[in-house]
Amino acid sequence: MSDKCNNFVCKNCECEKFGQKLAFHTAPTLLGIKCGSLISLTTAEFTLDEQSELFNSKAAAKGLVTKILCSCGNRTLLFVYNEKLMKRRLADPQVQEVLKQYGYPENVGIDECLAHLSSRIRSSEEFPHEIGVFLGYPLEDVVGFIENKGENFKFCGCWKVYGSEENAKRTFANYEKCRKFLCGRLNEGADIYQALKIS
Repeated sequence: MSDKCNNFVCKNCECEKFGQKLAFHTAPTLLGIKCGSLISLTTAEFTLDEQSELFNSKAAAKGLVTKILCSCGNRTLLFVYNEKLMKRRLADPQVQEVLKQYGYPENVGIDECLAHLSSRIRSSEEFPHEIGVFLGYPLEDVVGFIENKGENFKFCGCWKVYGSEENAKRTFANYEKCRKFLCGRLNEGADIYQALKIS
């Protein structure tokens, strides 16, 4: 890692661009109202191992974690999650029941579940749509999407809605508020760590 990135305030460098991408695509997770977010990044644009390691070392105190799920060709899927919210999500018996159908190990931690998800992304012919569970989508919408093969939805926003449109629209609006707030802080000159009050 270059010296100029060691002070964590690195304007006009890779760290700044990485922070901007995180703010735009994962703000609800970073601000604690969503358990997980997925972002697809160009491998050539970022040294993702370094950026992920740096973020994890800084954000651990806030319970925020990044994990590379798959590097496929020139794209990398980076998963960002809130540890506390993810533990709660994966402890839900209904969630466990859904994941069991796709071979997820029972009564294990987040790392083991994400390792299985990563394996399914890399080896399945079809993208593993149970990923919606990890992204905090309502379970009825995850199951509805799988059962309907993505068709017959009531409404489409951040995800395809099969359950309550009203609840989904309220959630989508809250996600947008998070994005505007975090991106606004970065536009004012803060870096991602300052914006999240991570020292």
